[in-house]
Amino acid sequence: MAGYRGGMGGNMQNIMKQAQKMQEDMQRISAMLDDWEIVGTSGGEAVVVYMNAKKIINGIELDESIVDPTDVEMLEDLIMAAINDGYKKAEEVYKEKMGPYGNMNGLDI
Repeated sequence: MAGYRGGMGGNMQNIMKQAQKMQEDMQRISAMLDDWEIVGTSGGEAVVVYMNAKKIINGIELDESIVDPTDVEMLEDLIMAAINDGYKKAEEVYKEKMGPYGNMNGLDI
């Protein structure tokens, strides 16, 4: 065959370069998601939950006016609502940034 250079060496090398670049991109984005601040709120910001885009909670702030020892259930509900708000926002960021790579980071979102 005239012009046949044989083998898949060049193509395989190209695939390996693309895979390496994809892995580097995923590591860079994963690190960025660790540092991305997500703020979940409830009760008109009476409860504020801070987390990263991987849904790791870093802090919670409570407005003291909502702390009623006779109604702990309401406080629990507000905290859960703020966490869920943050999780929803974190999921959107995660899907936007990691979506092109599939779910390869072990996070079940």
